[in-house]
Amino acid sequence: MQAVLYVCHGSRMAKACGEAIAFVERCKSSIDCPIQEICFIELADPDMMTGIERCVQQGATRIVVIPVLLLAAGHAKHDIPEAIQKALQRYPYLNIVLEQPFGVHEKMVQIIGERISEQSISLNQRSMILLIARGSSDPDVKRDMEEIAKRLQQQTNIPCVDVCFLAAAHPSLEEGLEKAKGSGHQTIIVVPYLLFTGILMKKIEKQLRLFSSDNQQWILCGYLGYHPLLVELIKEKIQKHLALSQIV
Repeated sequence: MQAVLYVCHGSRMAKACGEAIAFVERCKSSIDCPIQEICFIELADPDMMTGIERCVQQGATRIVVIPVLLLAAGHAKHDIPEAIQKALQRYPYLNIVLEQPFGVHEKMVQIIGERISEQSISLNQRSMILLIARGSSDPDVKRDMEEIAKRLQQQTNIPCVDVCFLAAAHPSLEEGLEKAKGSGHQTIIVVPYLLFTGILMKKIEKQLRLFSSDNQQWILCGYLGYHPLLVELIKEKIQKHLALSQIV
């Protein structure tokens, strides 16, 4: 029997976990699959092994694992595959298929555009956008963020879309803000490239308060959140695997 396991990041903040659960419930309602469960990589329960066990207890023999993550970094490349291998040792008859995170996709660029539009500001040649991502030591994360920035710049046609990172990569948040401050742009639109609220959002807000200036307008947009377009992306991913399983 077919199952889908949604793997979310997890957070110490109840609000962040609640946002993830509500998002997965929306995904589940749009997917025709008899078994659908949620789990978290860290900082929240249930963990991946429990999620897989719940699928098995309901009769699952094939599980499509959907990482509800923005980019392919350590969690997607190591933690999730390791948890799958551990589960296969316990349930060797299972067929577990691992999908990729959202990654570089036009829908992601569209979501950024909507978050900027919510601020009701006019973009011009004296504007710039600064994307703030979580960060990772994995070079693919920086490459993917730079590609997203490139596509956003092409879509908005403003002179500069830059990227910085909250941890484990350069430029850091402080470096990115300093560069933006010295760029000469009058309006700096800051977009947190994050799925959920939490400590990182508070860090961004705190740092921005230090950069307030009469000479520049700093505008903090909302984080990406669990946008309806992400439901569409996940639906596409799952339906692809469900159709394949029917062919097989």
